[in-house]
This record gives sequence, structure tokens and C-alpha cells, in this order.
Amino acid sequence: MAAALASTHGGTLTVLHVIVPFYVPADLPLGLGADQLPPPASFVPEQRRRLERLVTRVLGEDAPPVKVAVEVGDPARCILDAARRADAVVMATAGRTGLAHLLIGSVAEKVVRHSPVPVLTVRPKPSRARPGAGPRSRRAAGRGTGG
Repeated sequence: MAAALASTHGGTLTVLHVIVPFYVPADLPLGLGADQLPPPASFVPEQRRRLERLVTRVLGEDAPPVKVAVEVGDPARCILDAARRADAVVMATAGRTGLAHLLIGSVAEKVVRHSPVPVLTVRPKPSRARPGAGPRSRRAAGRGTGG
């Protein structure tokens, strides 16, 4: 959807992936500590290569000009910083609800509330249906008639 908008309006598509920094307690069991784990920034080059391959595969040859960026930080803050250099933001929503939404918050919600430019949010299609997630028939639910 973002690529179509960029193509239609002669724009450039910026695809941004944010690596959330992680906290490692200094006193982990088994002798592992923060000094033995790679810093989050060390993942940027590989993640950038993976994102470039994904963008090329998904968009194909009809893509508008594309910039790929990988940053380390708070996802909402990084997206809002990028929004200052954009005409619009197009982003997927994770669809968290209830306690998970309350505790973790919604990156999309923060971006929508604070963005200096319009934000289009898109709920991604499920990759495949979960077993038992669809509506159940009366017969499958054990309430069928006859037999």
C-alpha cells in the first residue's frame, strides 16, 4: 500500500525497521553477562541486508525509489523522527488488545497521536488461520440436529 502511494504521487518509499534495545542484567546465571552479548547495533548490517532482500522480493520491478533504514531505539520515537522527513506514514498494526495493549502500549497508537504528518494504519492479514479460530458450525459444536 505504501509503495502504491509513493508510485502514484512520485515519491520515495522509506522502509524502516527498528531494533528494540535489550537490557541484560549484570548478574545473569551461568556466567553470562551484558559484556558477553553483542550490542544491539551490531545487528544493524545483517538486518539491513535482510530488509533490502525482502523489499526487493515483495515490491518487484514496479517499485518506486526505495530507501531502506534500520535503527536501534524506541520504535515509536524512531518512526516519529522519520516522519519529520516524510509526507505520510503507512504502518501495520499488531492488533494487541486488553492487558498486553495496556502494559506494552501500541507503537501505532503513539505514532498516530504524535505524528506531524498523516498516518495510514493497516491491519495485516493473518498468515494462516489458527486451528479452531473460525466460526464453528452447529454440528461441530455438538448442537446439530438429527443424525
